[in-house]
Amino acid sequence: MHKIIVKDTSVETTDTGRLLSIIHHGVRWEADGDGMVETKDGTVSFSDAASIKAEVFETGTAKGVRTCYTWQDGSSFATIISIDTTSEDVYFEWIPLTESKMIRKVNWPAPFIFKEDGCSLIPLRQGLCIPNGWENELKPLPFDGMFLTAGCYMPWFAQIKVKAGYIAISLTPWDAGVKAIHPTCGNTSLSQWLTTSLGKMGYRRIIRYTFQENADIVSLSEVYRQFVSQEGKLVTLKEKALRNPKVNDLVGSALVHFGIKAVVQKESRFYDAEHPENNEAAVSFAKRAEEIRQLHALGATKMYLHLDGWAEPGYDNCHPDYYPACKEAGGWEGMKALEEVMHETGGLFGIHDQYRDYYKRAPSFDASNAIMLEDGEIFRQAIWAGGEQSYLCASLARDYVRRNYTMIQNAGIRLDGAYLDVFTCNEGDECFNPYHRMSRKDCYEYRRRCFAWLTSQGIIPSSEEVSDWALSDLVLCHYAPYEEQMLPPGSPLPGIPVPLFSLVYHDCMVVPWIMDKTQNRDNMLYALLNGGIPYLVREGAYPNVDGAFEKEKTDIENDIARCHIVQKLHERVAYCRMTDFALLNKTGTKQKAVYEDGTVVEIDLDNGSYKLTECGQCI
Repeated sequence: MHKIIVKDTSVETTDTGRLLSIIHHGVRWEADGDGMVETKDGTVSFSDAASIKAEVFETGTAKGVRTCYTWQDGSSFATIISIDTTSEDVYFEWIPLTESKMIRKVNWPAPFIFKEDGCSLIPLRQGLCIPNGWENELKPLPFDGMFLTAGCYMPWFAQIKVKAGYIAISLTPWDAGVKAIHPTCGNTSLSQWLTTSLGKMGYRRIIRYTFQENADIVSLSEVYRQFVSQEGKLVTLKEKALRNPKVNDLVGSALVHFGIKAVVQKESRFYDAEHPENNEAAVSFAKRAEEIRQLHALGATKMYLHLDGWAEPGYDNCHPDYYPACKEAGGWEGMKALEEVMHETGGLFGIHDQYRDYYKRAPSFDASNAIMLEDGEIFRQAIWAGGEQSYLCASLARDYVRRNYTMIQNAGIRLDGAYLDVFTCNEGDECFNPYHRMSRKDCYEYRRRCFAWLTSQGIIPSSEEVSDWALSDLVLCHYAPYEEQMLPPGSPLPGIPVPLFSLVYHDCMVVPWIMDKTQNRDNMLYALLNGGIPYLVREGAYPNVDGAFEKEKTDIENDIARCHIVQKLHERVAYCRMTDFALLNKTGTKQKAVYEDGTVVEIDLDNGSYKLTECGQCI
């Protein structure tokens, strides 16, 4: 056995480099098994390698164990487990030495045995806390828990037992994710998985474990905020407002989500064959302008219009050739008139757009510009309204953004915001086309450049959800909800919703929140707890998708009054960090958030009540 000790932290491994345990300030975290390699033919253990050689090493900054694994086909990889001599953080590195087509996925390091009273934290969307013994099984995470997707907004996971805890942060998150298992009334297992990049493991993968003697949800989230700050990736709303002052105008807004034209093609999953008349619809720009005036007359203030289906092809059709403005709705002149009404009423004008779904009906469609899969085939599907599609290689996306928005500007439309759909929800794409080969890491950078270009034009960049890779440039999103808000009402809850994203990034993003009342929850309470902005009107593009479920009917004046409460709070705390958070009961239905200006928000999900205070005084 090898035992490495640095101050109050020690790592124990077998003679063959397999992790046995980590001890931090007397608390033992025992590994549950060995690393695993998934191949085309099955799964094998690290210990199944033909040759294993481990050695202890020491540098000026670390002590650890380095192990080389060689397989019968001649392929090999190494692992390094080390303790940083300054921070006592424990680093796990997986390094391909010679490539092998055998390896498709690696699960390493192994999860810890976690049987004590405690909880596990996953940045599944806004955040999820799973107490050990939670009554409901955890279903497979979106995108298999891949980091930087809706399945894991931020590339980390954590566990807490008694008072001790750890946070595991992926330093190379582009081709990795969290493997989370929680059986009914059982204990939670968390570990990391790694997958190929452009068909190969390709590069060194690193994950860092930081252990705390006294840990809680807030302290572990703070570790991650410090990490992104030290990496130079933390950009606050105040800093983003220096690039584009319209960010300040967005604070305290209410979202109005309207559509103009809908066309559902026959190949689409959403095509209504029994009632073909339902597959096409259009509302004029003038009608939408009148509705905005009516909302304003009823007291709605600072509205941000998110306009779907504004172009001639119809919603989710013909992208990226999405122009001109819908003719039957009034064309460019009608669209400009709607924009002017938004500005006259003190609001902002934003549009929906898309640069991933690449529709075969697009006039400029060319399969050579589409994502090429590893087998040389072009990706194809026909789910959304536009029918047959591929994916546009993201290396080309900014060129289309620049072309399209120059066209919009030339039409005299003054855009305040633009929503580039799915970029921050879905995983990065890989493209094997040798003329524009692209890794997932490359893809995220190409997407980010689209947001940066919008900012350079004075346009607020927005996307579907939030993702760590985009937060240096992204300002607005469609939402950053809890997983339970995406499930049909009455579904078993996967755990306790906790604001992990808000604890790290609240002062860096403007996040809209669903305000619907359902049989489960009054979602306004989540909007208040997270200090976000409200949806006043939210017309879902597709039924029962993206949380667009049946809701309780309310009158618009009551909706406006509820929005005013959330808007007023956002004006107070938009530029503030969420500095504290607490679960006030075991079931998590009572929660409290504290902001750095002293504002305290308490919610009770059981009875639908809330309390807002500052320095002990109700506000």
